[in-house]
Amino acid sequence: MRTPLLLSMLLLVACAKRDMDLSAAEQAAQPKLALNATATATFAGGCFWCIEAPFEKVPGVADAVSGYTGGKVENPTYRQVGNGKTGHTEAVQVHYDPSIVSYEQLLDFFWRQFDPTDDGGSFVDRGSQYRPGIFYHDEEQRVAAEESRRRLEESGRFDKPIATPVLALDVFYVAEDYHQDFYKKDPQRYSSYRRGSGRDQFLDRTWGEEREPKWLADLKNASSTSGFVKPSDEELRARLTPMQYKVTQHEGTEPPFHNEYHDNKKLGIYVDIVSGEPLFGSADKYDSGTGWPSFTRPLVSSNLQTKVDYKLGYARTEVRSTQADSHLGHIFEDGPPPTGLRYCINSAALRFISLEDMEAEGYAEFVPLVTESKQP
Repeated sequence: MRTPLLLSMLLLVACAKRDMDLSAAEQAAQPKLALNATATATFAGGCFWCIEAPFEKVPGVADAVSGYTGGKVENPTYRQVGNGKTGHTEAVQVHYDPSIVSYEQLLDFFWRQFDPTDDGGSFVDRGSQYRPGIFYHDEEQRVAAEESRRRLEESGRFDKPIATPVLALDVFYVAEDYHQDFYKKDPQRYSSYRRGSGRDQFLDRTWGEEREPKWLADLKNASSTSGFVKPSDEELRARLTPMQYKVTQHEGTEPPFHNEYHDNKKLGIYVDIVSGEPLFGSADKYDSGTGWPSFTRPLVSSNLQTKVDYKLGYARTEVRSTQADSHLGHIFEDGPPPTGLRYCINSAALRFISLEDMEAEGYAEFVPLVTESKQP
């Protein structure tokens, strides 16, 4: 079925160039892990925005870089590749620490990000510039990639043959800066693009609860790089107030206006009341008039996860913390610039750490974000 013309135009606009250079403070809000990233993998699965973003949230991945490969033109531009005449496909290079996550695990994760049976493009993006592929860097990767593809073929997961080739990497050209970390620079447009393309709907239908592999959930829970863990239920009951326990563990909602942080204007950061993982900063807090703390963006995007919530009879996007899996609140698309998003969060799910206490409590890396930005 062909994509309606209006949707195609909107998605084309979504991929257009935009000046989105991050400020020093914004870059500080998205720190890279200090990993021994000695290995590199290269994958193509359609729009590189949608492959880069999920890989950057895998423990052990230090960076994922969008670019172009498989073509014949040197140093191609996005406009040239987009015309489909250079022979390149949009791809992502994943720099990772093999002592934390293996190449085989990255392959397993890759298959769950796109439709591997479609060799004519990816979802609404059609043409050779969106064709899929695994580009191996050495013989060991080639063997592993072909074995992974064989297992997927034999699993019966898909009704059609796997059409994703395993190819030797030639030259990888890094894409323009405005494409890098696009999901962080313009989260609203990124989310709208993913939703409009049909990618997530397809992946949910195809993989269901297995969309996140078990090994990944185990890595997130056991990752030694974060230091943030969820205490036992017995400890939580003893440490949290009844409202904090109800909100974080049973998806409760505290009363509007009658909560601790809805009108807090002090400089600092907000962390998960359960695990301590950093979630939001005072520079991104604003008064939404709803009576709950509201933020335009997270402090560290990988510390948040989302899921669809139908508890009120219609779809809402729930926000949960990654390590502790605490219910935090919901995200809406009616917020102010620069993101247009409103993270509506329960005070009971948060602990505020003031600027003067951040270093002593182990959050010194976020001090520049707080001191270099103006409080709304």
